[in-house]
Amino acid sequence: MPGGRLTQQERRQIAVGLADDLSYAEIARGLNRPTSTITREVMRNGGPAGYKADIAHLATERRAHRRKQAAPRARQVPARDDGRDPEAVREFEETFAGIFVGQGLPKMTAMALACLYATDSGGLTASELVARLQVSPASISKAMAYLESQGLIARRRDDRRRERYVVDDGDIWYQSMIASAAGTTKLAETARQGVGVLGSGTPAATRLENIARFLDFVSEGIVRAAEQARDLLHPKN
Repeated sequence: MPGGRLTQQERRQIAVGLADDLSYAEIARGLNRPTSTITREVMRNGGPAGYKADIAHLATERRAHRRKQAAPRARQVPARDDGRDPEAVREFEETFAGIFVGQGLPKMTAMALACLYATDSGGLTASELVARLQVSPASISKAMAYLESQGLIARRRDDRRRERYVVDDGDIWYQSMIASAAGTTKLAETARQGVGVLGSGTPAATRLENIARFLDFVSEGIVRAAEQARDLLHPKN
């Protein structure tokens, strides 16, 4: 398979493939590239719905230029204590964060969440996040506040009484799914209220009733699946 960076023409072919609803694997085969290359390219540049070939090509050139300018500084950064390839870990975190961005998270918040998931401990202090992501403490504080409000992280005190943000908690995803289901249920209830306002049997009311029924079904499914997953993956002792 060819190596090196994607060309502008290849990026345009990726955009065409996405428009044709091809999978990443199908696009990769057409370009004779690894599927991971296509996945990383798309998620780093707006996701399937927002990918623009020419914008992605320009953004890649700018990133390469910034790395070239920062090369002397990068050589001074020590190797990771865990022995992992720093560049490979960074690439993974960017790809993982791109998926979170595609699901609606702000970019800085997505990067912080991906960073937490890529640690063996599953948790980091604010100062550790600042050092890893090379951003301001205020940026980390804002990102953590948002993630905590969404139930995607928790705060814990370590042995040294330092506050840590953690994702390695079996109950976090369960609580997040339950919160999501609650939001869906609230939307269904509001839609159903509109039925009385607009008049039962009218086209608008029928539309809202169908929305409410659909959301009720989805909400119940989310709760049921979350409970089954928690019981299976994190059984109580």
